[in-house]
Amino acid sequence: MAEKPRIRVPASVKKGEVFQVKALLKHPMESGNRKDESGKTLPRKIINKFVCKANDKVVFSADFNTSVSADPFLTFSLRLEETSKLELSWFDDDGSVISETVQVEVK
Repeated sequence: MAEKPRIRVPASVKKGEVFQVKALLKHPMESGNRKDESGKTLPRKIINKFVCKANDKVVFSADFNTSVSADPFLTFSLRLEETSKLELSWFDDDGSVISETVQVEVK
């Protein structure tokens, strides 16, 4: 089960300034290739997609597969022209979505 994501963004940026978004999600990322003690294959359970929206517009997305390690950490750059609500969402194989929202003020 995933925990609450940890997200780092500056509280405010200058208009048009490039800044870093850092996001960490604690998640076991089971590939579906390992076996348990009794020899049964553990079912695949991974985060298969990540999406970042700024004011409901997709500004970054990534698709993941079984090669992504546990507790995926993402860093990417953004540039905003207006104060924005960033919504970061991780999509799990089981259909659940883990989302967190942060505000970035543009001066």
